[in-house]
Amino acid sequence: MVKKRSLLRRIGFVLIILIIVSFSVFPFVQMLSTSLKYQWDWGNPSLIPTQINLEAYKELLNIGQDEKNLPESIKMLLDESPELTKAQKKAIIDKYKDTGSVFPFMTFLRNSMGFALTASFISLIIAILGAYSFSRLAYPGRAVMQRGVLFVYMLGGVVLLIPLYKLFVNMGMLVTESGTFASLIIIYMVQTLPVSLYMLGNYFRTIPFSIEEAAMIEGASRFSTIWRIIVPLSFSAIVTVFVYSFMIAWNEYLFASVFLRGWDSLQTLPIGLRQLFLSKNAIWDRIMAASMLTAIPVIAMFMLIQKNLVGGLSEGGVKE
Repeated sequence: MVKKRSLLRRIGFVLIILIIVSFSVFPFVQMLSTSLKYQWDWGNPSLIPTQINLEAYKELLNIGQDEKNLPESIKMLLDESPELTKAQKKAIIDKYKDTGSVFPFMTFLRNSMGFALTASFISLIIAILGAYSFSRLAYPGRAVMQRGVLFVYMLGGVVLLIPLYKLFVNMGMLVTESGTFASLIIIYMVQTLPVSLYMLGNYFRTIPFSIEEAAMIEGASRFSTIWRIIVPLSFSAIVTVFVYSFMIAWNEYLFASVFLRGWDSLQTLPIGLRQLFLSKNAIWDRIMAASMLTAIPVIAMFMLIQKNLVGGLSEGGVKE
C-alpha cells in the first residue's frame, strides 16, 4: 500500500512539473513557429510550419538584403562589370534600397548590448566591493547603509521616474548623447545594486575567514585577498549577479522610453519592438523573429547560470 501511494505521488509530481514546464515553454514554441511560417501559413494551427521561411530573420540580420530589390538589369550590370570598385557598386545598390521598410534591428541590438554589458560590469565591480565591506568589515553606519540600499529597492520605477528625470535634466546630462548614455547606466546600476549587494554579501559570509587570514599572513593585501581568493571562490554567485544585472538592463523599457526620447541612435530593443509592432511593418513573422532574436541572449545567459551553479568552486576549502 505504501509503495502504491509513493508511486502515485511520483507520477503526480512528474505530471505537475510537465504541465508547468509546458505552460512556460509554449509561448516560445508558438513564437518560433510563427516566425518560421509564410503569411499564407499563419492560419495553420500546427506548430510545425508547412514550409520553413527564413526571410524575416535574414531581413532583421541584414543577410542578403543589399540586392533584394535590385532590377535584373542592374544585377547583370554589377556581375558583368569587374572594373567597378566596391564603393561604386555600393553607391548603385543604395539607390535601389527601400529604406521605408527597413527595421534597424542590428542598431537596437547593438545599443541594448552596450547598455546591458556596461551597466552589468560596473554594477558587478561595485557590488563585489560593497558586499565584501558589508560582510567582512566593521565601521560606523554599516547597518544603516545596508538597510538603506535595500530600502531603495522597495521603491518602484514609476515612483522614481520623474524625480530622476528632473535630476539629470538639471545636471545637464540629457543634453548630449554621452550624458544620456551615462544617465541610463547610473539608473540601471541603482536598480540592480541592492539585490546584487544582498546576494553577494550573503555568499561571502559562507566563505571561511581563515582562508583570508592565511593569505594575509603570507603578505597579501586586502584587495589582493578579494581578487585572488574571494572572487574565485564566489565565481558562481558572481556570474549569477552579472546575469541578473544584464537581464534587468536588457529588458528595461520604462526609463529608456523616457530618457532616450529624441535620441534615435541610442534606442534599445524594447523600444524598437514596440515601434515595429505599431508601424506599417508590423508583419507577424517579422515581429516574432525579432522577439526570438531578442530572447536568445537572455536564454544563453540563463544557461550559463545553470552551468556555473552546479557544484561550488570552494570544494576543498578550509572548514570552520
